[in-house]
Amino acid sequence: MLLIVTPEPEEVRKQISATVDMDNVRFLKCETNDTWARDHGAVTMVDTDGPSLLDFTFNGWGLKFASDKDNQITRRAVEAEILKGRYINRLGFVLEGGSIESDGMGTLLTTSECLLSPNRNGQLNKVEIEEYLRSTFHLERVLWLDYGYLAGDDTDSHIDTLARFCSPDTIAYVQCRDVNDEHYEELHRMEEQLKTFRTLAGEPYRLLALPMADKIEAEGERLPATYANFLIMNDAVLYPTYNQPENDMHAKEVLQMAFPKHEIVGVDCRALIKQHGSLHCVTMQYPIGVIR
Repeated sequence: MLLIVTPEPEEVRKQISATVDMDNVRFLKCETNDTWARDHGAVTMVDTDGPSLLDFTFNGWGLKFASDKDNQITRRAVEAEILKGRYINRLGFVLEGGSIESDGMGTLLTTSECLLSPNRNGQLNKVEIEEYLRSTFHLERVLWLDYGYLAGDDTDSHIDTLARFCSPDTIAYVQCRDVNDEHYEELHRMEEQLKTFRTLAGEPYRLLALPMADKIEAEGERLPATYANFLIMNDAVLYPTYNQPENDMHAKEVLQMAFPKHEIVGVDCRALIKQHGSLHCVTMQYPIGVIR
């Protein structure tokens, strides 16, 4: 089931109806500020009582951009009975979906640069933020990455652009091998820190290096193209491509190692990257039955 949020549902319907099974599509007519569902969408938790929809405040990545319309989308989808589940108001805490990465087993991976930003939850220190995350998501622990960034990124180093859980013991991450690239030092430090992390069982993580995308620029500015921004689905992994055949294929091969039972499907994200985001950023997954 696919939920599309748009102020012009009929126009979108015309664009996709010839190639999409419309029985599997739902529309929410709603004004938006931007396209990044990952960061304003509800974070879903599932327990024995069913799904809960946690609605956090999205403040435009630390007050960089307007977010008033995006902040209403989850509540409006629940009120319209398009999203099914217990609505939980967490609007007292600023959190973007792209800033956290869970292994589903009690470990959450995030970045210090984003979650400790003074323009998000500046009233809280690191210990207090970690305790909030542990309590809210019923975590065993939080792993903090202190290094890593992408030029052109507006998010203050969202984890979903840098390093991703593929399983409880495997992390795919962006590796920069070009010593002359502006990212080399930070991403090398990130790689070294990842090597120090241990699974809950005390073992080193299996680390799979994704290639660094070749430089893509618009109006003289480098854009934050990354292969870490993939989307995990039930039987497939959708990953961004950038019309860079060698890098695109290398990324696919790495992801196939990470997800041997999934089909790895490339999606051309050159249009999205011009907006400074990619595939994972523009989507938010929900468990079966939440969209109705």
